[in-house]
Amino acid sequence: MIEPQFQLGDVEVAEKETTYQGFFRMARLKLRHKLFGGGWSGWMTRELFERGDAVAAILYDPQHDLVGFVEQFRVGALKQPYGPWCLEVVAGMTEPGETPEQVMAREIEEESGLQAARLIPICNYLSSPGGTDEQLHLFCAICSLQGAGGVFGLAAENEDIRLHVAPAGEVFANLYQGRFNNAATLLCLQWLQIHHAELRSGSSL
Repeated sequence: MIEPQFQLGDVEVAEKETTYQGFFRMARLKLRHKLFGGGWSGWMTRELFERGDAVAAILYDPQHDLVGFVEQFRVGALKQPYGPWCLEVVAGMTEPGETPEQVMAREIEEESGLQAARLIPICNYLSSPGGTDEQLHLFCAICSLQGAGGVFGLAAENEDIRLHVAPAGEVFANLYQGRFNNAATLLCLQWLQIHHAELRSGSSL
């Protein structure tokens, strides 16, 4: 592994101002940092979308070899060829005091009406560190998906979410055709494809 040359102490933040506060927050920072060639950068201004931690999981039924994912409207996808209804993993934001596992259990029930028998950690990653602090915690949720489906979500949060279930082989065959167009979903499905045989055989991961 490549060890980082610098740590948090190698950044100086002189000013931080909240420029927008709504459901999310936007901040403006004045900062500088150490340089690989020695010395310090000049003072610079950067905007930061403070979104916080999110949790997401692909639903998988190893007994029937079925994959579950959700479809919902996403304003950021208005210009996409398939339109702004995205096929995604079940996901939600972490509330204060919650663990990622607690968030995932809550969101799976809200968005699919299901309960996971087991949550298998996949990885954590930063969604777009050039402009946001959002970190995603990814899981594979082992569920019973035979006969599952329907429309879910919380009306109070304007959620209109459809649960889809499809054979794993069909999903893998269409992984890169453009319908799965967000990083969390692709990462989860790629992980599932790699570990598919182990999960089907009941091997412990």
